[in-house]
Amino acid sequence: MTELSVFEAIHTARAMRRLKPDPVPDALITQVLDAAIRAPSAGNAQSWFFLAVRDAALRAELGRIYRKASDIAAASYAARGKPAHLTEAQFARMMSAGQYLWEHMGDAPVLLLPCLRPPPPPPYDSLPPAMQARYQDELDYMRRIRGASIYPAMQNIVLACRALGLGTVPTTNHLRCEAEVKALLGIPGDVETCALMPVGWPVGTFGPVARKPLAEVAFADRWGAGWPGR
Repeated sequence: MTELSVFEAIHTARAMRRLKPDPVPDALITQVLDAAIRAPSAGNAQSWFFLAVRDAALRAELGRIYRKASDIAAASYAARGKPAHLTEAQFARMMSAGQYLWEHMGDAPVLLLPCLRPPPPPPYDSLPPAMQARYQDELDYMRRIRGASIYPAMQNIVLACRALGLGTVPTTNHLRCEAEVKALLGIPGDVETCALMPVGWPVGTFGPVARKPLAEVAFADRWGAGWPGR
């Protein structure tokens, strides 16, 4: 394994949807999970959990649920059409890779589910009148920032996998059938699954990652003012 700089890992950690079925040593998954818990955590709550599924029968059933949920996703993708920045050929390649994953999710040697137990809202009666008057706004705020406590951990998983030569991709199609996933794996009712990440040895090569130019997405001081370093 060649040591990577953090920027090399960032620039080459492609979404790897085609994975070999070869087993991944537990020691490497431990490294990946340890990297996940080094991420920032809102309020230092550390209310995350990480379920690594290796059992072949459970992976096969997860693959079946994911396939069913992906049929719903396919209809949504078709209705939305391709993003404007992609050519027809690029969009077709992306959809082909996605369809491969829909069919082969259960074949990945490890299926990793980053989970979150959302914190309870502050009791209404314990708040001062000024906060009670905006209580619904506070609930909306808490819902909106919920991902702040798990998405950085998921990015650490992506980068740790890249550093170890493993492929992965965060996916969320399973959320359309999350109740089945939670029942299958015994996940408590107050815990949310935030992604399903297949982990394995990749088929194909890493990076570089193609993205929109900074000139289209980075601004200086005010919206629309081009970033000078683009």
